Amino acid sequence: MSDWREDRKQGRLTNLRSPKAPKSVITLDGRVRHALEVGRTRLIVAGTLMAIAFVIISIRLVDLTLLQGPKNTAKTAQIIDEAPPVQTVRADITDRNGIVLATTLPTASLYAEPRKIPNPEQAARLLADILPEISHDKLLKKLASERGFIWIKRNLTPRQQYAINSLGIPGLNFETEQRRFYPHGKLGAHIIGFTNVDNKGLAGIEQSFDKALREKPEPVELSIDLRIQHILNEEMSRSMKEFSAIGAAGIVMDVNSGEIISSVSLPNFDPGNPGQASDDARFNRATLGIYEMGSTFKLLTSSMALDEGVASVYDGYDVSKPIRVSRYTINDYKPLKRWLSVPEILIYSSNIGTVQMALEVGTEAQRKYLSNFGLLRPASVEISEVGTPLVPSPWREINTMTISYGHGIAVSPLQLSSAISSVVNGGKLKPATFIKRALSDAPEGRRILSEKTSSYMRDLMRLVVLHGSGRNANAEGYLVGGKTGTADKLKGGRYVKNSRVSSFVAAFPMNNPRYVIYVMVDEPKGTKKTYGFATGGWVAAPVVKRVVERMAPLLGIEPVHIEDADIGGNALLKKAKARMEGRKIAAR
Repeated sequence: MSDWREDRKQGRLTNLRSPKAPKSVITLDGRVRHALEVGRTRLIVAGTLMAIAFVIISIRLVDLTLLQGPKNTAKTAQIIDEAPPVQTVRADITDRNGIVLATTLPTASLYAEPRKIPNPEQAARLLADILPEISHDKLLKKLASERGFIWIKRNLTPRQQYAINSLGIPGLNFETEQRRFYPHGKLGAHIIGFTNVDNKGLAGIEQSFDKALREKPEPVELSIDLRIQHILNEEMSRSMKEFSAIGAAGIVMDVNSGEIISSVSLPNFDPGNPGQASDDARFNRATLGIYEMGSTFKLLTSSMALDEGVASVYDGYDVSKPIRVSRYTINDYKPLKRWLSVPEILIYSSNIGTVQMALEVGTEAQRKYLSNFGLLRPASVEISEVGTPLVPSPWREINTMTISYGHGIAVSPLQLSSAISSVVNGGKLKPATFIKRALSDAPEGRRILSEKTSSYMRDLMRLVVLHGSGRNANAEGYLVGGKTGTADKLKGGRYVKNSRVSSFVAAFPMNNPRYVIYVMVDEPKGTKKTYGFATGGWVAAPVVKRVVERMAPLLGIEPVHIEDADIGGNALLKKAKARMEGRKIAAR
């Protein structure tokens, strides 16, 4: 078109290629002219619109990046922080050695779209044969409804899924879900806990660590040693059966770290089917149950008397007469009616001698020590199932007297185990825990007794097993020390005879204590073998002996020779007896 000139007025084009040639003129038709004008207009409009769009986009980009950038970034970050993390698989729970206690596996759940089922009656009949736990009438009601979606059964077994799928019934479908499995069944159920059908933790560690188990892939490592858990559970079940008891509880605790190596409550339940368990089976006697502990408390009374300096291991008290306070009379189970040294008061479990020590300690000091032992408040551990101690209010002198031998105050087995750990470990209270601790993470603990007091108490506990009511706990070579406890239970505000809690608390080896073991049997009945007795020495002490003999080799604790077995207790007892004999001679 560059060789032609347009004459708009005349509507023609002139050829300009050769100036000498006569000018050629082309006359434009009106329609062609109109088409050119429309095209030109459209190009101008399109170009203008593109330019405007480009300007708008440029302005918006500048606004977002320079002006509103930080504001929107903060808002976005806030939304991200508030959004729940995506977690498809709940993390495992393991014991201290990495053995899986709880894990998650994929399962199929059956649902129905009732409107698509051609013959609900037939479908219900066929499903009832595969799922006998659901009645035919209940299935028919679901399948014949007008709903678009309804769950039939969650978490099918692979065999059930295959059988249902083989039916080929339209309107029956499967949804892949995650189900919690507990490979060791009832073992450790009260500590591990359980989840609901949607994998939300409802009890135990499953509940306390629900968020961590949902959000983090790493397993939660418990302090529990499954081997020791099995041993304690087995031996306590044996005792419970032998003495026709209604329940039992046991604790094994590392005295230096506060780790709970084993915690057993009987009867127990299957955490995979908690709804089928009774309330009594789900009740955690080891941490939630609170009991009057009987004579095991005499260890605490003796330790506070020695620590306060109101008594020494060579002192003694006259236990020849009962103590009468108002309408109450305090007697000994087997009265010896003479002066007893402090070691003998524990060996023969004298209530009268223990009361006299407590009175010298005083009510305020007794309350202070028991508070330091952690016995006046709920235990602080990683599960919510913990009991609240029952303590007297007001705390009068008569309460001081009865509490000295374990009546008038009720605590949990976990609390007593923790307190006795501090008595034998050098005098420091270490926080109890169900979570595995590295050696470097062991807490320093809070000192509540002197090292000297702790050393004396180790000797005294050993003497109880060598010469006293704890003889049946003497696992040869393992230097077991401890104390029996037998307490009648309160029912309806009154103590019921022959309805008792029989227990034994022990530590070993007493030359360098590593573990405390507490065993309690609830309402045992005497047998011919025990001459009708069902006290702690007959019922619980033998359990401790068997547990020590089985667990010690697994934990690398070697037995010592007989000549090395006395850690000073016998010498201490001999000297104390000599002093008591001297007092008798002087009294004459």
